[in-house]
Amino acid sequence: MTSIAVSSQKGGVGKTTLSINLAHAFARAGVKTLLVDADPQGSVGHSLTRQSRLLSGFYDFLADPSLPLEPLVVATRLATFSLVAAGRASEYDVGGAGGHLARVRAFLRGVSGCGFQLCLIDTAAGLFGVSGDVVAACDAILIPQQAEPLGIRSVPKLLEELDRLRISNPRLNVLGVCLSMVQTDLAESRGVGVALRQLLPPDWVCETQIPRDPLFLRASARGLPIGVLEEGAAAQSVFDALRDEIAVKLAKHSG
Repeated sequence: MTSIAVSSQKGGVGKTTLSINLAHAFARAGVKTLLVDADPQGSVGHSLTRQSRLLSGFYDFLADPSLPLEPLVVATRLATFSLVAAGRASEYDVGGAGGHLARVRAFLRGVSGCGFQLCLIDTAAGLFGVSGDVVAACDAILIPQQAEPLGIRSVPKLLEELDRLRISNPRLNVLGVCLSMVQTDLAESRGVGVALRQLLPPDWVCETQIPRDPLFLRASARGLPIGVLEEGAAAQSVFDALRDEIAVKLAKHSG
C-alpha cells in the first residue's frame, strides 16, 4: 500500500478539495482507495457525509489503542472508494509532535491489512503535531499551494519543516507542490508558478494545476466529488491528470 499525506504550511489552500477529488480519481481508476480525514475540523467528513461528527474515526483510533480499525471504515457508492472520518476525539487535545507517531503507523499497517492499495490522508494545516506525525509515517507528501503571491511567503518555512521531517522519515517522497485555486486570467496568479519553480528543487512543482471553480462549492454542498456532477467532467479531467502525474512519480521513486 502507498500512503500519501496531503499537507500544507497554511490553511485555505484547497487541501480538502484536492484530497477528495484526487482520492476519487484514483478510485475511479480501479485503485482500492481510503480517504482519511485527519483534520480536527472534519473538513472531508463535512464535505461528503453530514453525519461525520457522529462517526468514530481517525482521532478515536489514536486516542484508544483498543479500538478496532475496521468499523471506522465507511463505504461509498463506489466499491473502490472508502472513508475514515476525523471522529469524535478530534474535539479534544491530541498532543504534540511525536505523541501519536506509533499509533499513526499502526493505523497505516491496519489499513494495508484491509487490502487498500492507496491511503490518502487530509491533514490539518501546519507540519507539526499530529499532522507532522502523519507525514513522518507516510510514504509521500503532496502539498497544495494557493496560486496567490502572498502564498509564496510560506515556502521558506515549508522547506525548513520538510527538512526536519525528512530526518525522522528519510524515505519520504515529496511528490511536489500542486498549485490550487489558479486563475489563469490573472497574471499575478499565473506568476506564482514561475516564482515557485525558482524557489523549489527541480520537479517539485506539479505540472497539473487546480483551477478556481465554483463547481467545487456546488459539489461540496451536495456531498459529492466533483466528477459525480453531470457538469463536472472537465473538472474531473484535471484530477485524472494529477492522478496520472502522481502515479508516474510514485513508480519512479519505487523503481
